[in-house]
Amino acid sequence: MVREKVTVSTRTLQWKCVESRVDNKRLCYGRFILSPLIKGQADTIGIAMRRALLGEIEGTCITRAKSEKIPHEYSTIVGIQESVHEILMNLKEIVLRSNLYGTCGAFICARGPGYVTAQDIISPPSVEIVDNTQHIARLTEPIDLCIGLQIERNRGYRYSIKRPNNFQDGSYPIDAVFMPVRNANHSIHSYGNGNERQEILFLEIWTNGSLTPKEALHEASRNLIDLFIPFLHAEEETLHLEYNRHKGTLPPLTFHDRLAKLRKNKKEIELKYIFIDQLELPPRIYNCLKRCNLHTLLDLLNKSQKDLMKIEDFRIEDVKQLLGILEKHFTID
Repeated sequence: MVREKVTVSTRTLQWKCVESRVDNKRLCYGRFILSPLIKGQADTIGIAMRRALLGEIEGTCITRAKSEKIPHEYSTIVGIQESVHEILMNLKEIVLRSNLYGTCGAFICARGPGYVTAQDIISPPSVEIVDNTQHIARLTEPIDLCIGLQIERNRGYRYSIKRPNNFQDGSYPIDAVFMPVRNANHSIHSYGNGNERQEILFLEIWTNGSLTPKEALHEASRNLIDLFIPFLHAEEETLHLEYNRHKGTLPPLTFHDRLAKLRKNKKEIELKYIFIDQLELPPRIYNCLKRCNLHTLLDLLNKSQKDLMKIEDFRIEDVKQLLGILEKHFTID
């Protein structure tokens, strides 16, 4: 048994990457430690992080293929070595990276003889193919292969329910494996004596190459924080206001003017790294902002009062409350 020495913090809680490697374009590995933890904390964090890594991180994959020349999923096409089912399974394995919101279209158009690979997929600029060499099909004769694709960004796993009417237009759903983390394990090392025993948490992460293990760890942590943030706030008071009272006015200095002062006091690079999670916002305001992809203070400052009022369920009282919280945190004079 090989034992390796790892230097860890014994006073302040710190994390560290102790190993990182890229085995190939579609397999990355990282090992991380977090210490020092008191007895029981390592298991609590390790279990939560593993579940977040495997189930809470979004990924991108092909979820549907369409070709009018294909009669059914288990048919074969003259001039193509693989069956239609095998081509669909190969498309399922294609690893993609994107900043999509929802779905988009792509297509394959190739002429034989020759091999069709991921490099032949023509997709929008927002979608990147991780490994261009991934095999899709082999054309043995001079024929054209044209397939329309649907690409989607989501999380978890979705089994495609195959109904007969799905295939009438030559459209075939594909089981979607959105999870960019292939596997995640945690282990615990204890040290010390008696009541002073402490723990070191080891996290191992394998990804499919669409993001690095360190990026996966960061995103899983952010998602866990988002889930727990509401518990940090006191229960929001129920406001029984008449509809016309929702239409109020802001203080003499407008919302946008007051936020402009904050921009002068803070460098833009600093604003980029201040997350709205740190502002202790009421749950309803927080959820409204997150729904509109406003994650940082810089995102928020780029919106006017008019923009905020367009947010569903966002009221003038919320704008005033938001301004008050910003004044409290950043002292807008």
